[in-house]
Amino acid sequence: MNERPPPISSSTQINAPATRLRGNCLSYSEVLAQSVSVIAPSTVPAAVLGLVFARAGNATWLSFLLGMLGLVLVSQNINQFARRSASPGSLYSYIVQGLGPTAGVLGGWALLFGYTLTGMSTLCGFALIANVLLGQLLGVQLPIVVLFLVGALASFYIASRDIQLSAKTMLLFEGASIVMVLVLGGLIWSSKSFHVDPAQITLEGATPSGALSAVVLVVFGFSGFESSTALGGEAKNPLKTIPRSVTQSVLLTGAFFVAMSYLVVLGFQGKSLANTEAPLDALATSLGWGGLGTALNIGVLLSFFSCVLASINSSARILFSMAQHGLVADALGEAHVQNRTPHVAVGVSTLITFAAPTALYAAGIGAFDCQGYFGTLCSFGFIVVYILISVAAPKYLASIGKLTPRAFAYSVGAVAFMALPLIGTVGVPGSKILPQPEGPSLALVAIFGVYMAVGLGWLLLRKVRRPDMIAQMQIAVEKVHLSFAQVREHALTPINAQRESAPPARVRG
Repeated sequence: MNERPPPISSSTQINAPATRLRGNCLSYSEVLAQSVSVIAPSTVPAAVLGLVFARAGNATWLSFLLGMLGLVLVSQNINQFARRSASPGSLYSYIVQGLGPTAGVLGGWALLFGYTLTGMSTLCGFALIANVLLGQLLGVQLPIVVLFLVGALASFYIASRDIQLSAKTMLLFEGASIVMVLVLGGLIWSSKSFHVDPAQITLEGATPSGALSAVVLVVFGFSGFESSTALGGEAKNPLKTIPRSVTQSVLLTGAFFVAMSYLVVLGFQGKSLANTEAPLDALATSLGWGGLGTALNIGVLLSFFSCVLASINSSARILFSMAQHGLVADALGEAHVQNRTPHVAVGVSTLITFAAPTALYAAGIGAFDCQGYFGTLCSFGFIVVYILISVAAPKYLASIGKLTPRAFAYSVGAVAFMALPLIGTVGVPGSKILPQPEGPSLALVAIFGVYMAVGLGWLLLRKVRRPDMIAQMQIAVEKVHLSFAQVREHALTPINAQRESAPPARVRG
């Protein structure tokens, strides 16, 4: 069922052509909340910072800064597309525009992997921290699988009910979590008489190799910053709000990471940060603010839940677009009649997010180990997608006659930067900085390789069964792009700014 979009004027943005999701409903802050929630910034100083410090030492803050700058380059490549078109297909649709359908589908397959595994990892984190809080507050514990179910069902209800409800929930929860962590940061610095740490400023004891290898972990901490692009069919003024949210999510969370890494390392002077599993709680207790530790755990719990919800929202919208392009079952491309959410895709995404951790837990693998495995796996998908989008950007710009030396430099810089985590994932024979993975890590690399091979095989099978599918997919993506191009041209025409134009042609995704 297609709906006729409203006339387009200079003050009206097009409402997500080729979709039936609720268009023009999300404000900039709500769009930004999506990207920030997938990053889940509060969980980084709570769970990842010690690992980064083990490699970088007093250069921890510098590793986060380098990671932020590198991902700003990636964001500039994403925004070459996001400033010109928007759809629920996220980076999947963008890669189709730049590198063609085959690369686009493989990129979408990798991105779907990244979002889904992020949801699984943070669902494990949600269950673990929920039991910690239940023990602290009520002296009880619940079965982990029950907490998996609670987190998954709550996410499904919100995600399928209303995208605005999802966005506002994420904005509230993630905002509260960040404020709590910043309060601890202020207390740490106050306890040190607002002291400037010369050891960190001068990078005392740090080595270039340590700081460089730590950037691999830092990139994983930023994974998902681009997820607001999945809301292209629902954002207000998407050609402005989405590019802003992509870059600003990196800058805002990057500033948060740099500041908190500096303050946490300062707070742990003379103590072992690398071997502390709960550094924020330990610092709150050492400062005599044990109650703040409980509040911080509540904040981290909210952050984990926000990330589960945001990941399901993103993966569902990619499935929604793939279904409309004939890649997966048509039912996944259906939107709820009243809520106008991709409710079937949300249900499938939620089920997978719940089922995999539950199956591994039933097989005897603890929730903490599952969290680590899923977290490592999800990063593989994001690395592949960030490289593909950075390669696609200059090719796309050249095809429309818009390639500039600056845009080409963004591409080269981003690909060079993303080569670091890519090489870090597979390792370099004989290298001490980026060694080859062993044991479980090697198995995780193999799992991702098999997953991508299955995705390629599925694409080839669909092409055999539907020979016209690829051509139709490319036409559908181009129609969305052309619709937005007409809006941009219309908005720039002084005569048209005084009157409404005819509505665009209605097309199917």
